[in-house]
Amino acid sequence: MFDWNDLRYLLAVARDGSTIAAARSLGVNQSTVQRRLAELERRLGQPVAERQAGGYRLTAFGAALLPHATEVERAVLAVQRRMDDARRDLSGVVRVTCPEPMVGRLTHSAPLERFRQRYPQLHLEFVMSDRYVDLRDGSADVALRSGDTDDTHLVGRKIGDSLWGVYASQAYVEQHGKPASVDEIRQHAVVAFDASMANHRASQWLQQVVPGARVVARHGSVLSALYAVKAGVGVAALPTAIAESEPSLQCVLGPIPELTRIWRILTLPQLRRVPRVAAFFDHMVDELDALRPIITG
Repeated sequence: MFDWNDLRYLLAVARDGSTIAAARSLGVNQSTVQRRLAELERRLGQPVAERQAGGYRLTAFGAALLPHATEVERAVLAVQRRMDDARRDLSGVVRVTCPEPMVGRLTHSAPLERFRQRYPQLHLEFVMSDRYVDLRDGSADVALRSGDTDDTHLVGRKIGDSLWGVYASQAYVEQHGKPASVDEIRQHAVVAFDASMANHRASQWLQQVVPGARVVARHGSVLSALYAVKAGVGVAALPTAIAESEPSLQCVLGPIPELTRIWRILTLPQLRRVPRVAAFFDHMVDELDALRPIITG
């Protein structure tokens, strides 16, 4: 089976009469045209064009193929126009669930600005939660999620890594010093998560490595724990993505390997085929290189 894309080179040579002119119209170099034409001939088992003094002329076989190649081109262009029309017609809301601290980093980021320019009729609505939102109940269309997920109902792609460290404010360090090891955390005031986040990996890690930690404050979200650490209440495990953007905070331990998890973009298989959701999902995958520093810090 030949590569349908090679028919473009046959058509260009037929229309322009030379590989140089065909290369110019296709936006490639002449050697590419010659190579792809030769590959087409190899696949078909017959020459489709022959070189003459004034350029190239189609062989009888190539001329017989020309109407069919033209039909393929028309069909491809029709598909492209339909895709462009569908893109222009995309409208509605895409609900995206992610941890609250990430919303501020994402909202005015370059990837989302480019999404808004590309799909001006699509609007993003963030569903903020430090706990996993179940997409099956209709609360959101897409999840930007870090951590282990065994939800076989979802499909997705890795977009980066979630890194965590132990942080303290500069004022706290000046007054109380900083732990030199994980074990020394027990000598410091600790900001932890409350029972609503007992299954969070940071809660479980703290319980495992420092079971006797002196907890002075408990919070139901990463953002509120961050505010407590900024206020000098104590030390806490926090994601580097948000903690490193706070000038008053310093990483006293880490990143902690045990807290590293994968960031993924996830959705339901049936939603993956919905145009508005597919537009956002595919755009974010295209923007992976720009997304990684946003989510990793």
